[in-house]
Amino acid sequence: MKITFIGHGYVGLVTAAVFADFGNKVYVIGHTKEKIDNLKKGISPFYEPGLEELVKKNLKAKRLIFTLDYKPAIPESDVVFIAVGTPTTKMGDADLSTVLDVAEKIGKNLEGYTVVATKSTVPAGANKKVQRILEETKHQGAEVDYASVPEFLREGSAISDTINPDRIVIGTESKRAQEVLVKLHKSINAPLVLTNFETAELIKYAANSFLALKISYANAIAKLSELIHADALKVLEGIGMDKRIGNLFLSPGPGYGGSCFPKDVRALISIAKDNDYAFSLLEEVEIINQQARRDIVRKARGILGDVRGKNIGILGLAFKANTDDMRDAAAIDIISWLQNDGAKITAFDPKAEESAREVLPKITYADEVYSVMDGADLLIILTEWNEFKDINFEEVKKRMKTPNIIDGRNLYDPKILREYGFNYIGVGR
Repeated sequence: MKITFIGHGYVGLVTAAVFADFGNKVYVIGHTKEKIDNLKKGISPFYEPGLEELVKKNLKAKRLIFTLDYKPAIPESDVVFIAVGTPTTKMGDADLSTVLDVAEKIGKNLEGYTVVATKSTVPAGANKKVQRILEETKHQGAEVDYASVPEFLREGSAISDTINPDRIVIGTESKRAQEVLVKLHKSINAPLVLTNFETAELIKYAANSFLALKISYANAIAKLSELIHADALKVLEGIGMDKRIGNLFLSPGPGYGGSCFPKDVRALISIAKDNDYAFSLLEEVEIINQQARRDIVRKARGILGDVRGKNIGILGLAFKANTDDMRDAAAIDIISWLQNDGAKITAFDPKAEESAREVLPKITYADEVYSVMDGADLLIILTEWNEFKDINFEEVKKRMKTPNIIDGRNLYDPKILREYGFNYIGVGR
């Protein structure tokens, strides 16, 4: 089949590369010349394990085509996916301006029969707005059906999640469009959820918000465990063994971040408000998430007293491992609060330095792990990169001014670190 993706972010680029690898001819339309020129050379605009190799493979096979133009991509395509960003507005709802703008451009370039599907995360009702724009802008003789096909990939494992998803959700009012999209996904062995627009839209928001709820629940249990001297990791291990609960996303830490959970939680709260429902459960999820970040700073103050003038080393800046994404990363708030208190920050992240410099320009960036510890009064771990798990603690202690560690990801065994002579504090331990 011939497919077009509008947008080359995590969703658009990863899914396009995977579908090209399945043997389809895939166009990717962007709006930034520099990024498209780089993509034509196989250079990805972000880090994702295995992605550049997959892009280069399908560029070489001439199955993957990057362009700034809607022609010939849209007229040739059987399916067109909208995969542009829907950032949060100041009111907390999703900004649909780019989605609606793209819909108009698609409509003007349609020829023959085309299925247009949204992969962008949009609230209930948005897909019908897009459908209306397509009908109003398409040329006479062009036929279009519309669908919602939300994505569920995770940064850091996006290729695997695209090839082996837990489910494929297809929301459409058209039997013909449904058949086309089922055929397109035939190479993926996953259960199908066939439904209407509104249900497909809500599935995405509901799933991400529930996972955010599990993270905030874990952090709430961690806070309570610290207060009553319980071990939160054992508590959460114990409840996670219950098959009705499961242990995924029950890991306490500095809270959730990234491009999806914060945005989708706020959007679902906003959708509820628009329909006269106060979603207080999710409002509390957001509050706990902020408390988890503030607790890291509170622990730093507890160890150091006044942090003013103290040297604090930070390991990890990205919101999670295996990505360079700094969107809503816990490190942004935590470092900013520590800087406001007068602390001097040196940080290292194996992939996120370039994107981190845009949001954290006033910190010192180390070029390797151990440089962060030089003269440090405190070391804080904020991202669970594998290369942080097996560091040499004799070397760490030798370099630090005072051996204090706040392990925001519970990477280390407290007993072992205390045997090395560290003042160790984890989350919920």
